[in-house]
Amino acid sequence: MSAAEGPLVVGVDSSTQSTKALVVDASTGRVVASGQAPHTVSAGAGRESDPRRWWDALCDALHQCGEAAREASAVSIGGQQHGLVTLDAGGEPVRPALLWNDVRSAPQAARLVEELGGAKAWAERTGSVPGASFTVTKWAWLAENEPEAVRATAAVRLPHDYLTERLTGQGTTDRGDASGTGWWASATEAYDAEVLAHVGLDQALLPRVVRPGEVAGTVRDAHDLPFSKGTLVAAGTGDNAAAALGLGLRPGTPVLSLGTSGTVYAVSRRRPADPTGTVAGFADAHGDWLPLACTLNCTQAVDRVATLLGLDREAVEPGTSVTLLPYLDGERTPALPHASGLLHGLRHDTTGGQLLQAAYDGAVHSLLGALDLVLDADADTSAPLLLIGGGARGTAWQQTVRRLSGRAVQVPEARELVALGAAAQAAGLLTGEDPAAVARRWDTTRGPVLEAVERDEETLARIAGVLSDAAPLLAREPGGG
Repeated sequence: MSAAEGPLVVGVDSSTQSTKALVVDASTGRVVASGQAPHTVSAGAGRESDPRRWWDALCDALHQCGEAAREASAVSIGGQQHGLVTLDAGGEPVRPALLWNDVRSAPQAARLVEELGGAKAWAERTGSVPGASFTVTKWAWLAENEPEAVRATAAVRLPHDYLTERLTGQGTTDRGDASGTGWWASATEAYDAEVLAHVGLDQALLPRVVRPGEVAGTVRDAHDLPFSKGTLVAAGTGDNAAAALGLGLRPGTPVLSLGTSGTVYAVSRRRPADPTGTVAGFADAHGDWLPLACTLNCTQAVDRVATLLGLDREAVEPGTSVTLLPYLDGERTPALPHASGLLHGLRHDTTGGQLLQAAYDGAVHSLLGALDLVLDADADTSAPLLLIGGGARGTAWQQTVRRLSGRAVQVPEARELVALGAAAQAAGLLTGEDPAAVARRWDTTRGPVLEAVERDEETLARIAGVLSDAAPLLAREPGGG
């Protein structure tokens, strides 16, 4: 390893499937060491993980970084949003964490929206209309289904909060991740007493919200990580807000992220409040806002279709009139938590490659449908879409986004943008800079630009028509008549 030009910082991405850690030169943005370790997620009706395994994965990933991690001056954790972590009085998990893609709380979400004034009131209060992904609905589900777990809970945390607290010994969060709970009011930037009272959650159980640029704490003695005692710990944030930092986003630049879930978002100076619930009015990690739309089914759903067909994920074929809505885990955008996958238009001459292309089309259609709602009215519609996430380097994903959006597409070379965003946040503690400005100095968006092509209006209209016609079927609850 060559000598670093500036101090070293660590950025962490604790995602649904794994933890990744980067040791980064704060002066240049050069990654000097990295590590990764997997997580385990339950199958079946729910999606749960043991938070202690996240810590084990963090330890493993950082030890893979070797001596570079020990030399780091600051660290920040980016983590999967919305997950409900319940801790007992000793700081141990009461039960496995309920993850963002656990949709069992869909009935509780619908009831909460109705009981507290309806969708418009929720949007004005919290910036978002809570769906089954939001933490407040998971707490309501837990209270209804496992009251003994609620009684045993002495602290409530989000996934990134849990790891930060294991580092510092202090319960903290940030405005970006707090804005995805449903109990943080974007209008006042504080916990909402009425929502908390309605779901029976004592505010004393929640972490302190750390301000942008504020130090959350320092690494304490009792830990298993290769950090020196006293290493600065930043507030951390949710994964999408961390990726926005990692891209150094300026207001109005659209991002489409292709991961286990798919997201579209952009930084805005205006506080969002979409009463339809399509756009979540999240805060970002440095004082602005991050209107975002999310789908549950993205790369994982398309890869599953490829596996069922016995095809490589790139083995798509054009010329199809078949429609595949890949809602394998229910869906968040559109709001169809009980939906399953739907195939329409199958013919004798339909090929496996055409079916696979239809899966890509269905996944991208959901994301692009929300893009205009995410962007402010004065956003530059000619700006390239920034395509990030695990699917961004796949040719089939790139060409599908390009064809269905009609926009130029830029694919940043930087691969671990959540971890890089966390590293930029950690670097900001040392330099006093805005973390987004740090990322721009690191030139994290550098990468090829694919020119715009004519938008495939025929495919978009066909998918929209099938979605409309099948609405009653897609909305039907399991076992319903």
